[in-house]
Amino acid sequence: MQWQDVLIESGLWLAKAYALTLLAGAAVVWGLTRFTRWGRQFRRLSAGYFSLRRSWKPLAGVALILLLTLAAVRLDVLFSNWYNTMYSALQALDEPGFWAAMLLFSLLAAVHVIRSLFDFYVQQAFVVHWREWLNEQLLGRWMQGQAYYRSQSLSNLADNPDQRIQQDITNFAQTSMTLAVGLINALVSTIAFTVILWNLSGPMTVLGHEIPRAMVFLVFIYVFLATLLAIWIGKPLIRLNFLNEKLNADYRYALVRVREYAESIAFYRGERVEGRTLRNGFAQVIGNAWDIIYRSLKFLGFNFVVTQTAVVFPFILQATRFFSKQISLGDLIQTAQAFGRLQENLSFFRNIYDSFATYRATLERLAGFDDAIDAARAMELPRTHQDGARLALLGVTVNRPDGQALIRDLSLEVAPGQPLLVRGPSGSGKTTLLRMIAGIWPHGSGEIIRPDTSALFLAQKPYLPLGTLRQALHYPQPADAVPPGQDEAILDQVQLGHLRDRLDVEDDWSRILSLGEQQRLAFGRLLIARPQAAFLDEATSAMDEGLEDAMYRLLREQLPEARIISVGHRGTLRRHHRHELVLQGESGGWTLNPIE
Repeated sequence: MQWQDVLIESGLWLAKAYALTLLAGAAVVWGLTRFTRWGRQFRRLSAGYFSLRRSWKPLAGVALILLLTLAAVRLDVLFSNWYNTMYSALQALDEPGFWAAMLLFSLLAAVHVIRSLFDFYVQQAFVVHWREWLNEQLLGRWMQGQAYYRSQSLSNLADNPDQRIQQDITNFAQTSMTLAVGLINALVSTIAFTVILWNLSGPMTVLGHEIPRAMVFLVFIYVFLATLLAIWIGKPLIRLNFLNEKLNADYRYALVRVREYAESIAFYRGERVEGRTLRNGFAQVIGNAWDIIYRSLKFLGFNFVVTQTAVVFPFILQATRFFSKQISLGDLIQTAQAFGRLQENLSFFRNIYDSFATYRATLERLAGFDDAIDAARAMELPRTHQDGARLALLGVTVNRPDGQALIRDLSLEVAPGQPLLVRGPSGSGKTTLLRMIAGIWPHGSGEIIRPDTSALFLAQKPYLPLGTLRQALHYPQPADAVPPGQDEAILDQVQLGHLRDRLDVEDDWSRILSLGEQQRLAFGRLLIARPQAAFLDEATSAMDEGLEDAMYRLLREQLPEARIISVGHRGTLRRHHRHELVLQGESGGWTLNPIE
């Protein structure tokens, strides 16, 4: 056959296979995403990416990947025919036919190399774009509406969201591509090599009955039984791989906590306790790893036996026909190759079952994370609205997550220049009240009026982002277009003048600055933001009384009209406030008193 004929025949084959695969693929995808649990999870996570309303490019990418996959199958068939031609030429001592086969091989090899490289690029680019989209979807939903915080109150808390966003998304996109392409390749190759094997196989007598084309039926029966046994052996891998992801993430998180709280652990001499906790976590990782190894040994051992047994089958079955000269050496070799490829394609699910088990675990984790985000965003929060610069609570009740009331029916209004101090025993709900006012505590009722766009909350341990000291000073606003000398003056006012020359130095400032310095930096944020309302939760707990007095005096001088609510235990705070809200604890009672 001339190369022109090969090209024309291959083009017609690709066109027909492409059309049939598109129809069959659409039907299979529809069925899987509608009637299987993991199919519905996949559709939930990725339907938006493949929507034509968003963009036509992903579906175009799928179509191109499908075409390249079918081209790979067609090349495999042409290589199979080439082996028959080459070995037949060798058997017949046909030198011109042999060199013609070498020339054809050069053409096929060049096409194969170009197709493989282009296919690699297209698939990897597709996975990268898919990861970008999925990361933005989950990250955006997790950050929107403060779901990252609210989800901590859920009973079915999704563990390690950092891993699910960073690692599981990568594994999901890459493995989805690998499994989909492998499945398409296996299905189309099965059809193509079944035709080849059908034409090459002969009859076989079994129990006195002659079975035509027996080799084709034998390979299907052989692989079907082997696949059933493999699924039964490998099924526990799904649960083990899920645990592997979870336990490794838990261990990594425990290591991060040691780094984050290194100073506190060192002060407590807590190395022994932390070491025991870390070793216990790692022991669970290793224990699960051994379980995976033992189960994989059974699974892989069975697969190796099945695969190696299949190598000699076609030679044994075709040996009689070859020695009786019914078939040529090329036919025998092509039969073995076709049988091997058909067995490999039919065994696709059996061979990738361990990968599919890992994929199912990843899919479950991403779907569970998505469910947790939905649950967090569905939480009902207290009614909060704006009314100019007004700050008021109307009939507010604050509950614990179990429903027990911490504060009942609280109504008050904070006037400009009339700071309010909130005091009470530990656990009485002081910080929780601030969370309620901030609109991030879902357990309660009532109405909250506050200047939402001009309010700032100062925690006992301020958050300092990675970056420059100037960015930390302006957080959460960008440090752009800052008037010359403004930030230096602010540092002087909050008694951090020794840091003036380091404003544009990038470092981990939460590690460098003491807690007292971090709290003073937070007061600098107040002076820059100049909010209409400020909420201070033990914001001076790490300062001495002199610094505390200086910071509150500065606040009163620079922000005389701000509405301020402070939470604290120190009696020295009373002289900086005009009213005092005393919480009574478990009874849910409270009293509001003027400070003389």
